[in-house]
Amino acid sequence: MEVQAPLYQSYWQGREIDLNNYRELLFILHDQLNLQVFPQEVWQRSPVIVFVESFAYASFLPHHQMKLAFILSCQRHYAIELLQEGYKVLTVTTAGFHSDGLEALLVKFPHLSLSYMQPNEWETRVKMQALRAKFPHRVHCFPNNFFLADVEKFRGKINRSYRLENFYREMRKQTGYLMVEGKPIGGKWNYDKDNRKSLPKHITIPPLTTFTPDAITQEVIAQVQTYCGHHFGKLDRFFWAVTRRQALQLAMEFMDKRLPNFGPYEDAIKTGEPFLFHSVLSPYLNNGLLLPGELCQMALDRYHNGLAPLNSVEGFIRQIIGWREYMRVYYEAQMPAVRNANHFGFTYTLPQLFWDGKTELKCLADAMHNVINLGYSHHIQRLMVLSNFSNLTLTNPIELHHWFWLAYVDAYEWVELPNVLGMSTYADGGVLASKPYIAGGNYIHKMSNCCRQCPYDVQQKTGEKACPFNYLYWHFVDRFRNDFKENGRVSLMVSMYDQKSVTEKQEIQRWAVNFIENLPRYKSLLT
Repeated sequence: MEVQAPLYQSYWQGREIDLNNYRELLFILHDQLNLQVFPQEVWQRSPVIVFVESFAYASFLPHHQMKLAFILSCQRHYAIELLQEGYKVLTVTTAGFHSDGLEALLVKFPHLSLSYMQPNEWETRVKMQALRAKFPHRVHCFPNNFFLADVEKFRGKINRSYRLENFYREMRKQTGYLMVEGKPIGGKWNYDKDNRKSLPKHITIPPLTTFTPDAITQEVIAQVQTYCGHHFGKLDRFFWAVTRRQALQLAMEFMDKRLPNFGPYEDAIKTGEPFLFHSVLSPYLNNGLLLPGELCQMALDRYHNGLAPLNSVEGFIRQIIGWREYMRVYYEAQMPAVRNANHFGFTYTLPQLFWDGKTELKCLADAMHNVINLGYSHHIQRLMVLSNFSNLTLTNPIELHHWFWLAYVDAYEWVELPNVLGMSTYADGGVLASKPYIAGGNYIHKMSNCCRQCPYDVQQKTGEKACPFNYLYWHFVDRFRNDFKENGRVSLMVSMYDQKSVTEKQEIQRWAVNFIENLPRYKSLLT
């Protein structure tokens, strides 16, 4: 049932809207929370701005409770901000998807027209297209304006010979960021090799400002716990920003306190330190509270004023105009077929530890603790711990894709799917990345303090006390040697495996197969 409902009762009393007195609606999705990005001619017509709270969207996967609370609280806070600015605002709740709630309005009020911005996520887009088909003269869609790259310019380039680095250089030229006379400042496009340092033992890590839930967020938390309390993750420590003002505060804090050290230590892991020098701004970029151009400009200002080094600023800007924009272009170019990508044909479901965090492997335990309690872990834990382990245990990448989608506060399909099915798992067969992201225990040992706290020995290659990442890695290299032999970057690994003794190879296979076959697994997300 669709109803006009209070966003937050104390703000809404006496503000009910008689839609018979209006002719135009503007629908704003929960990940498009910035009216200034919408076409000026639309919002200057003073339409009734509509927000939809969709139970079907919240529950088609068991989305992290923290993620749902974040989405709802940000949306409600933004709706109230618009209300206080003098806009007419309507919120609709529906047991169905967003389009179902909007359809009920259009049926009930046949004089109304509806405008909306192209949704970022595929299914929401398809459902809104179906709504347009039902009301072709009353529902209008305009292009998405939350990104910097023109999809149509790049769509046809997405293939094995056009990589992220190619795209990134084009975007540098387009934006002019860190460019002078058509060339990159410093003489290099990419300072990634300077940004792989392990964390010094006594370095001071600035704390991340957290926000105490206000009455609106507390109401949202109670509702999520009531209706989605069986979903993944915990919701007993909500700390996220929920307004643009708060998000801007965090952006300034990152620029001033963590950006200078972001570059060299962006690949580091330290137990009990989920944020390190990372920006932790992706949730706000991905819901519209912050915009990519303004964050890049903040970082550029720090560089030009001598407050942050080039390698840190370049690394940060590359994540936004390179990695993030490329993921979006890839998604638009490859959907919907890429949803079924499974190059290696893996069939195992996700390990149980992805749900309960129970494992003796310290690197996995720490990463899962962050995900379960915060709905967050930084990108190296996502890529080189969780995705790596999923690959090495022959887990179906489509299962992993759905898990990342539901587990992270900043995860929407347009950005999460390319990272999982394209980048980390090589499920698309090499369209996005040139190799699967796998590594043995030595990588984790080099970049973290996890191994010193782990009951497994990273120096042992096989045996009961050996780090499982070691024998799982070599088992993977041997089993999928054809994919490695074709790639000059990793073909050396096949040669190194072949040089091992027969006994070593037998032990690797024995321990790896035993580990994979006896690893507790969770029920499938795909049924």
